[in-house]
Amino acid sequence: MKLASDDETLAENKVLILYILNQSGKPLTNDVLYKIVLAVNNMNYFYFQQFTLDLINVGYILSFEKEDHTLYQITENGKTTLDLTLDLLPGILKLKADTHIKSIIDRSEEEKSIVAEYTPVSENHYNIVCKIVEDNETVFEIKTFAGSREQAKEIVHNWESNAYSIYPKVLDILINSNEN
Repeated sequence: MKLASDDETLAENKVLILYILNQSGKPLTNDVLYKIVLAVNNMNYFYFQQFTLDLINVGYILSFEKEDHTLYQITENGKTTLDLTLDLLPGILKLKADTHIKSIIDRSEEEKSIVAEYTPVSENHYNIVCKIVEDNETVFEIKTFAGSREQAKEIVHNWESNAYSIYPKVLDILINSNEN
């Protein structure tokens, strides 16, 4: 990447971020947005953060919190600006972006859909949260505790490995609890 003082490069990178947010059709986390930008153009993370902040400050990107994640979405002003500046973005970068957007978003959603973590409360007490997240919405969440760190790790590992088989069983038990 060229030096930050190169106005053309600055504009090109900002237009790239707007283009990706527009093409994605939905809000993206900072991590997913950066993964796509990196797949398209080898951009320094700190430049990326500065460009994103600049776009938020001028009202071209909306930033909001949802379930402990910061999401970014292009605004109407951002779309208008993108229409006016799209010529700054080389066709090869548009093609790369179009090629990578869906696969990176899909992969990221798959990775994020199973969540399990434990938090120590005391030496013999660990709180555990296991959940399934789809489209940034928690669709299933269960909280429990474990009596040791090893047990907590085991529960987390089992959830991460078997959530899609455990979840229907728990749901079935909850729905059909009167049937024996």
